[in-house]
Amino acid sequence: MSHNKTLAGRPVISSTGLFTPAETITNEELVDSFNRYVERFNAENADAIAAGNTAALQPSSVEFIEKASGIKARHVMAKEPILDPGTMEPRLPERSNEELSFMAEIGVKAARQALEQAGRDVADVDAVLCAASNMERPYPAMAIEIQQELGIEGFAFDMNVACSSATFGIQTAADYIRSGNAKSVLVVSPEITSGHLNWRDRDSHFIFGDVATAVLVEDAAIAPDTHWDILGTRLKTVFSNNIRNNFGFLNRASPEGEGKADKLFVQEGRKVFKEVVPMVAEMIVTEAERLGIDPQALRRLWLHQANAGMNRLIAQKVLGHEASADESPTVLDTYANTSSAGSIIAFHKHNRDLADGDTGLICSFGAGYSAGAVFVRKVA
Repeated sequence: MSHNKTLAGRPVISSTGLFTPAETITNEELVDSFNRYVERFNAENADAIAAGNTAALQPSSVEFIEKASGIKARHVMAKEPILDPGTMEPRLPERSNEELSFMAEIGVKAARQALEQAGRDVADVDAVLCAASNMERPYPAMAIEIQQELGIEGFAFDMNVACSSATFGIQTAADYIRSGNAKSVLVVSPEITSGHLNWRDRDSHFIFGDVATAVLVEDAAIAPDTHWDILGTRLKTVFSNNIRNNFGFLNRASPEGEGKADKLFVQEGRKVFKEVVPMVAEMIVTEAERLGIDPQALRRLWLHQANAGMNRLIAQKVLGHEASADESPTVLDTYANTSSAGSIIAFHKHNRDLADGDTGLICSFGAGYSAGAVFVRKVA
């Protein structure tokens, strides 16, 4: 450990952690389940369909999914009920208040890995931020439950900026370091996105997967010898209804809407693609130039893992050429979209080969719209 007092107030990423659920659903399995549901629905509603009162559902295909998204498989917390055409939802039995909740459990596993990687004792951690697209409950905060389970003193709170939660969490943690309000902050992103996905919707049934990540943001003065300097961060939000989920505590005040499709993930995919790509690329280039970084000289881009086509276009606009798999690695093919965790998984799995002094970008974008950029430089 370096303990250089002159570095105080300068935020770095000391380590990351990743929890991956054991169960995987391939596109072939998903399509088989979905198409059995479609056959059942069309048979049960044959008369209404023939009369023109109900639209027949269309089957899905592996080719459609992979062309639309680049996704080939996804990890989930509960595979069997999702693939059951009569259920098509995860089933996670409700736990008692004395038991660790599901989000806290997987968040703690990722956090412990990050702490171990950095050689960090929990006594040295000042805060926990649980940054994710959905929370299991409103209160007590998931972050405080994670804090309690890890045995961390200090404070903790939840934050939700949908797909950008982790990068917004990193900037928040970095600001605590810069201001001197903390020396060590855990940003934990447990994403059980299978719970908000409409597995019966052909346009989106393949999008999401489950995972948990953790990022340890610390003062450079206490960081491990190998770490990532945070050169700068930039956040941006623009209101849009093109990605929306209307599930919330006021649903019971309008019982006629309970269980409707808009209480799950809904998006206008083509509009999102068209509007988000230029917004994110412009934000990255502008912030890089403000920091005195040549965007085309970035060694690696760890981009949000939602759509292979979006990443290809954004990387091309930033780097000035078609990015190689080395320059812009993907985990989307095996993890699917894991909301805020995606860019962190990419960083966690694809950063060790970079050399001292290499610069890179962790970037997220999605619902809100929201976008977060974290420019980093390796110190080894």
